[in-house]
This record gives sequence, C-alpha cells and structure tokens, in this order.
Amino acid sequence: MPIYNIPESFLPAQSQEHDFFVYDFKMTEDAVNSKVNLTHNMFSFLQSGEKKVQLEGDFVEVNDKQSVLIKHGNCLMTELLVKDEIYFCKLFFFTNKNVADFLKKHPELIQKSDKKPTPDTPFFVIENDEFINSFAASITSVLRLKTNIPALLEIKFEEIMLYLSQKYGGTFINYIQTLASSEKNYSLKKTVEANINSNLSLAEIAFLSNMSLSTFKRHFKTEYNANPGKWLQQKRLHIAKEMLENDGKKPSEIFKQFGYNNLSNFSIAFKNEFGSSPNQLKNRMD
Repeated sequence: MPIYNIPESFLPAQSQEHDFFVYDFKMTEDAVNSKVNLTHNMFSFLQSGEKKVQLEGDFVEVNDKQSVLIKHGNCLMTELLVKDEIYFCKLFFFTNKNVADFLKKHPELIQKSDKKPTPDTPFFVIENDEFINSFAASITSVLRLKTNIPALLEIKFEEIMLYLSQKYGGTFINYIQTLASSEKNYSLKKTVEANINSNLSLAEIAFLSNMSLSTFKRHFKTEYNANPGKWLQQKRLHIAKEMLENDGKKPSEIFKQFGYNNLSNFSIAFKNEFGSSPNQLKNRMD
C-alpha cells in the first residue's frame, strides 16, 4: 500500500511550498486505512461522508456535522461515502510554528488557560455551528485565486484559532499549546499496547510508530524480548477468550475484530493457543 505525503501530494508541480495551504478534497469511492504521512497539522472541515483516523495510540471518528483538527504524523485514514454521495472535505494545513507564532501574538490566551498543556490526544473534535460552516465556505474563496496567498491564509488561520479559543476556552488552548511545544517522542510501547485490541497488522502498527517494519521488529524484540507477530496474536486471542467467556459474544461476531480474514483461521489459532476451539469453549459454558 502506498504512503501518501500530505499536503505535498496536493501541491501543483514545481509550486513553492508555504506553511499554510488549503485544498478541497473529493472522492467517489471509499478508502480504508490509507497510509498517510501528514507533514503539517490539518483542519478537516467535513462536508459529506465520514472520516476515521488512527494516529499514534488514538482513534477519532467524525461525520459531516463535525470538523477535526489532526496533529501531524503518520496515520491510518479511512474516508467513507454516505448514501452514495461524494466524499468531500475542506482541508486547511498549518505548522507547529504557525501555532507558536499565534500564541506569541495572543499571550492573553495562555493566561486564561488554567493548567499546563498535556499531550493526551493528537485530535481535537469540533462541533460545527454557523460560524464554522461560514468559515469553511470562506476558504473556498482562497482556492479560486491563482495562488494561495500566504498573508491571506495567515489571517484566516488567526480567525479560526481565535474563534475556537473563545468557543472551547482552556480545553482548546491547552491542546494547541501541545502543538506549539517541542516534538513528542511517542514510544513504540504506547503505540503497540494501544492497538492490541484492534485488527491492525504489524505493518500498520509499525507505520503508526513512524518506523519501517524491519526497524519496528528489531525495537519490539528489544522492548518485549519476544517475536512481535506471536506476541500480538497471543494477546489478542486472550482478549477474544475473555469476550467469549464474559461478554456473551459468538466467535462469528469477533474474529474480524482481531485481524482474522475468516472464522476458520481464527478457530485454528484459538485451538492451538487454548487446546479447544471457540465453539467448544462456548458449548462447555452453555
């Protein structure tokens, strides 16, 4: 699966790169778990469809009644059409330095924040309102120009940041302070353990850890002293066993959740681990 460098892949050939960039993104078919390298932070003002993003150890899902601010980094992005409409979102890209410059210009915002910033999540979900919808429409005017005028986009950036600081107060200000601060070294261990209860492959978890698969395997062995594929399979099978025993789930309801393409492969792996198949376990419990 290719890796999409965004926003670079949207830039016209031989164009000059700027900190700010806006783009109308449209699709006519679903895209599931696309590997995206976000080199800028990104506002996504969703107009139609659904967006799901996995970044580091966190997951966010938004619809066309919401917008989302996504921190730069490697992510897995799923974009889905709804009711056969096209998928359409307006994207506004900016850098950490842009955020730092904004906070420097408006020190009163930091003074209003009641606690130190904590890097809890790479996302900030925004509930759309009249102002947000109007702002999203206004950046389309910039797209109609021959070039994205940097000074104009800087004004639009300040506008949306001031509004969100007013709307969400300290919660938003704390969040953007984490963007302005130095880079966070998100550990391999946090990424792995945040994705145990998922169907992500080793290659996808390595991508979220900002590593090649070979580098990921090497660091994983150092951290856990185990083969990553076998370790992850065992952890997921034990979670599956707990779900069958305690949550009343059927094997047919959960095998895809843990990365198995079919029930047969899940049953074979389960029996190899526990000595009995999922159905045999359920029968003993009934």
